[in-house]
Amino acid sequence: MIFDAHCDVLYQLQKDPEKTFSDPALHVTYERLKKTKAKVQCFAVFLSPSVKPHDRFRSALEQIDLFYTKVISPYPDMKAITTKQELNELKEGEIGAVLTLEGGEAIEEDPLKLATLYRLGVRSVGLTWNHANALADGVMAKRGAGITELGSEVIRMLNEWKVWTDVSHLSERAFWEVMEQADLPIASHSNCYRLCPHPRNLKDEQIQALIQKDGMIGLSFVPFFIKEHGKVYAQDILAHVEHICELGGENHLGFGSDFDGIDEMIEGWSSYEAYDEWMNLLHRHYSASQAKKFLFANFSSRFPG
Repeated sequence: MIFDAHCDVLYQLQKDPEKTFSDPALHVTYERLKKTKAKVQCFAVFLSPSVKPHDRFRSALEQIDLFYTKVISPYPDMKAITTKQELNELKEGEIGAVLTLEGGEAIEEDPLKLATLYRLGVRSVGLTWNHANALADGVMAKRGAGITELGSEVIRMLNEWKVWTDVSHLSERAFWEVMEQADLPIASHSNCYRLCPHPRNLKDEQIQALIQKDGMIGLSFVPFFIKEHGKVYAQDILAHVEHICELGGENHLGFGSDFDGIDEMIEGWSSYEAYDEWMNLLHRHYSASQAKKFLFANFSSRFPG
């Protein structure tokens, strides 16, 4: 079984209204999830930076509508889940689908809009995507500021609702302020800075802080988050797995592929079906119980609600 904490299918469906969730041009499709033993897939609501202010909430609603009309409704085995009980009650052959928010721009500085997204099913929220907004600074914001007053209010709401606060994309200062304030912090799709010094990756102290707060680190399959130079192979991700384990994170490690949000792929990989190769590789290097934790149990056991 696989729990994948991040993909951008909804963004792709929004960009091309002709696409369905069975379109082979997508990395993640219903057929590929079924074929590759998927059990839970998180679907991010991601807004292009080109979306204008005051259009952002509507754009987020459009993606959520696509989630229900194109991902859930046509496929009886796809189940929208919002609680741990719903996850645990998934039957054989059913796949849980979770809505997440990648960037607080969508709420347009209005906490009521965040409450609306929560009621529509969003169960993980990243405060920003790379840049600065009204909630926090992202990793690409030059000033490197932290969380705003509104950002702190959002975190308080997420804590009250028992929703994940996603630290992927945050500036380093904002990361540490989230760690002070959030009850349920995770990094849905971030790798190890020690092995690949990309601004989106987490330093050892950040990884250890997530471990200490019983959070999760979802390793991404983005090649330039895995290795700084040269071609990237599946074997290269093992170094990130091992590094997090060495930091004490065996029970806090999972995967957030970023499929359908990336143009480059690991050598030999072309879609979600790459998980077949990845599962085999994990089972060659780790015990069956460890591989199960990495692929599914660590994230599923910490699913909120």
